[in-house]
Amino acid sequence: LNAMNRKHKADDFRKVIARLRDLRPDMAFTSDFIVGHPGESDADFEATMALVRETRFALAYSFKYSTRPGTPAAGLPQLPEEVKDARLYELQAELRRQQDEFNASTVGLTTPVLFTGTGRYGGQIAGRSLYAQPVVVESPVELTGEIHSVTITHANPNSLLGNLIQSKETIPA
Repeated sequence: LNAMNRKHKADDFRKVIARLRDLRPDMAFTSDFIVGHPGESDADFEATMALVRETRFALAYSFKYSTRPGTPAAGLPQLPEEVKDARLYELQAELRRQQDEFNASTVGLTTPVLFTGTGRYGGQIAGRSLYAQPVVVESPVELTGEIHSVTITHANPNSLLGNLIQSKETIPA
């Protein structure tokens, strides 16, 4: 974090997560990760993995560091691509496992979904859950921009499937 000019520390993050979980045990977390920053040691990467395992993310995005001309890190010795690839693979495998676990935990729950457009197949509409998970339901009606209750019936690796709860009113945003 220091080499990336970040002022916070991993323990600061842990404290915030612990406090939020004390207040709202149902809260889920998302984050972004960059692996392979110049100077990232094996111990640094293992510390990142420990933080990821400890935190348990519902959704996360991860990337390999890539040089940006004009930045302080551009002039530093770069890690080999093979190292960055291996670290990204390991991180993404753990994040995928956590996302799958979180998605599976939502099966059977009824949750508000903000519908954002049509699904991949005819008759489907797609939206996002409170936790930013993609949700797809069958519906003959266009609901883009509306929030409706959906009972989650199935968890896929990248989305949830559900049944639209029929109601006369939308849920207030």
